[in-house]
Amino acid sequence: MNKLSNHYHMIRNKLCFWRTEKPWCTEELWRTEKLAEAGRADRSRRGISVPEKSGALLLLLLSVLLSASCAEKPGTEPAQGSGAEVKGSAAQEDTVSENGDGSGGENDADGGGGTGERDSANDRGGAGENDASNKRGGAGDSGSANDRGGAGESDSANKSGGTEKNATADRSDGHNENGAGVTSGDARWSEQFGENCIASQTFEVELSEYEGNVCFVPFAPAGEENDFSMQIVKDGEVLTEISPYVPEALSNQDFGSLDAVTFYDVNYDGNTDMILIETYGDTKFVAVYYGYAAEAEGDRSFFMVQEELSVNLSEQLEQPTIPEIRRLLSGGKKNGEFSDYREAYEAVSRLCEWEGTKDITYDLIYFDGDDIPELVAGVAGYYVSMYTYSGGKIYTLMDRWAYGAMGNSGYEYVPYKNSLRNYNSDYAGAILYTTYMSANQYHMLETIVEIKTMNFDDVNQNGFPDEDEAGSIGRYGVSYINDRVVSDAECAAYSAGEYKYIKGAMDVEALKAKL
Repeated sequence: MNKLSNHYHMIRNKLCFWRTEKPWCTEELWRTEKLAEAGRADRSRRGISVPEKSGALLLLLLSVLLSASCAEKPGTEPAQGSGAEVKGSAAQEDTVSENGDGSGGENDADGGGGTGERDSANDRGGAGENDASNKRGGAGDSGSANDRGGAGESDSANKSGGTEKNATADRSDGHNENGAGVTSGDARWSEQFGENCIASQTFEVELSEYEGNVCFVPFAPAGEENDFSMQIVKDGEVLTEISPYVPEALSNQDFGSLDAVTFYDVNYDGNTDMILIETYGDTKFVAVYYGYAAEAEGDRSFFMVQEELSVNLSEQLEQPTIPEIRRLLSGGKKNGEFSDYREAYEAVSRLCEWEGTKDITYDLIYFDGDDIPELVAGVAGYYVSMYTYSGGKIYTLMDRWAYGAMGNSGYEYVPYKNSLRNYNSDYAGAILYTTYMSANQYHMLETIVEIKTMNFDDVNQNGFPDEDEAGSIGRYGVSYINDRVVSDAECAAYSAGEYKYIKGAMDVEALKAKL
């Protein structure tokens, strides 16, 4: 079984959490629909009956039929006096732009025509000190470097060959928080995307969810379009429509301005996320969007607002800024700057608490063979996440892997053996999938083997129990690895010992005390 098909299998397992805990939440239902698409592809591949797609996804796909363009090639010189130009073969992470309602203001990404201190590399134009270099091939986060080949989150890095590519355009509070590979504040954006394009907050940037440079294009309300909107555009094609988020308390207020934008991996999952600061009426608020890469051929990447996280941050910060948001989420540290696993795991737990998930519990376990524990976080019976630490960085091994429904009994490990086991069944146990996984050198879980056990006599070889075969369930059993019949002894050889469930065991205060 290849790694991609196994990934679909795992994604299918995530559905139970969203359908049982938040079935009323439209933002999660949209995410669920995307996850369900991967699940349907997996079940279709295995010959299992597949339900029809919901109309919601079809309506979503119609939204891409818009006529924006992004014809300029990466690296094109901006118009004279533009707010910022930052160049590089890969986008610097952590790109923040403030003063972004189209009125101008100080450009913190520093570049052509810009002023101020520069601590990112691959910058052309602008004055100031350059304290960072352009990096390739290194693993880990470079706060202002171009990274390729690393794994995990990089606050200013774009990565290939690891778990993520992160890019940000950061112009925040009068100082540059990096932005190589990003072009913004340029009058040409209005020419390309129309007069209601918010040019000072439009970026040409490389994001992990897409291949090559794309344009992040926000639009102010105009004419019949009374809502603020956002698009990801490449070569004239709208790749993604990003649904605007407005707090319920401000739903009767008019859009005022887009004040700041930053792109980086907020939740350490290897995807580039977005944080926006907006003004409606006289009130500023924070909007956090998590990014999700396309999981299946023909699928599309998308961004999902994290409403509770956004509300909690907005309530905490009367006048929000990007540096203050980062201080609340991670103590101001970028991934790769943590001094030890204790500081890193405290940052993860802080984010979990700001996300407002009820009944979340934590644990420290020794999954792999080193002396640094892994952090477990999850809601019992719904999902579990697991994080590991290396070289100042947080890596997500499991990102809200669901269990407790749809035949998934949970995830187990043997301490120090780098072995994960999962039992997942279909048709009330008639088909059992036993998957063994381990963490590789890039801090990613990869499948060692998937054993498919048919606990019924599949007389017609169609892959699922028919009515006339139901009587054989539990009285028959044969196991397969890659469609090859295997013995019980061969299956047992993959076991690493006595397995324990990966689950939380303490609240956040107990975790902090243990750290």
